[in-house]
Amino acid sequence: MALAVFIEKLQKRYGSVEAVKDVSLQIEPAQIFGLLGPNGAGKTTVLRCLCTLATPDAGKLAVSGVSVLDNPKLARQKLGYVAQEVALDKVLTGRELLQLQSAIYHLPRGTAQQQIEKAIALLGLQDWADKKTGTYSGGLKKRLDLAAGLLHQPDVLVLDEPTVGLDIESRLIVWDFLRQLQQNGTTVLITSHYLEEVDALADRVAIIDQGTVIASGTPSELKDRVGGDRVTLRIREFTPPSEAENARAMLQALPFVQDVIINSAQGNSLNLVVIPQSEALMTIQQALKQAGLPTFGISQSRPSLDDVYLAATGKTLMDAEIAAASQRDPKAERKQNMR
Repeated sequence: MALAVFIEKLQKRYGSVEAVKDVSLQIEPAQIFGLLGPNGAGKTTVLRCLCTLATPDAGKLAVSGVSVLDNPKLARQKLGYVAQEVALDKVLTGRELLQLQSAIYHLPRGTAQQQIEKAIALLGLQDWADKKTGTYSGGLKKRLDLAAGLLHQPDVLVLDEPTVGLDIESRLIVWDFLRQLQQNGTTVLITSHYLEEVDALADRVAIIDQGTVIASGTPSELKDRVGGDRVTLRIREFTPPSEAENARAMLQALPFVQDVIINSAQGNSLNLVVIPQSEALMTIQQALKQAGLPTFGISQSRPSLDDVYLAATGKTLMDAEIAAASQRDPKAERKQNMR
């Protein structure tokens, strides 16, 4: 059986900006695959190239064995794409919009009617289908957008930030919907910068940073690779760099400490990888006290996908988001530092 999605050495530039440097992905049928990374990492560009909305500068792409570059029309028939921004005609009802979408897909009238009713039921839109979309909440608009992307029964549903801006209840509805799709044999490719979303949904994950895949595997595999528990330590609210370096050298010598990373984006806090043990925090605090250093804050936890990103890049996903925002808007970084 052909791979649901095949991407090899994808590259894409926009003028002087290298949006995607080198991305390769292989996604099996009936799999939920998460593409994780901060805004500006290249996730949306990858999706746009896959869905024939942008032409890559180099690389190969295929959907269910169909080359996206050689046969884009057939590839589009096998794809459903739901963009991050929802665009609905406010004067149409939800049902009318789905009827319009089915006509765009050239679905036979009988098939279209069956698919519309199925999508409405699947996404819990029965009470809203005959109301104008201008009256919909953000969560309802997203659910209608998902329904429109499913009408032609695509092999692969591609979702760009499917729950961004939604409340918790709406996000859980979308999560359940995606799990049902997978059970029915649909492959789902989602991009997100919500760690808990990808961790909860995805069978496999690729983490992308600055246009390159920096890690891939199942969520469990990725977290196991970084090993140990995580300890986040702040010596002071804003620790001087020299003091952080001295603390790192001292803590690195403790027998249960595997690694220490200084996170300059968060006031030179220290992120430790430690062999799990009950007295780790107490031992670290005692070592700091003996060295004449205070403890402003300390916590211990199991590894997360953010720890995977931190280990690969030296910064957390939140730090990367802030850095990307400050590049687009210099005031953003100043606002963050004032908090």
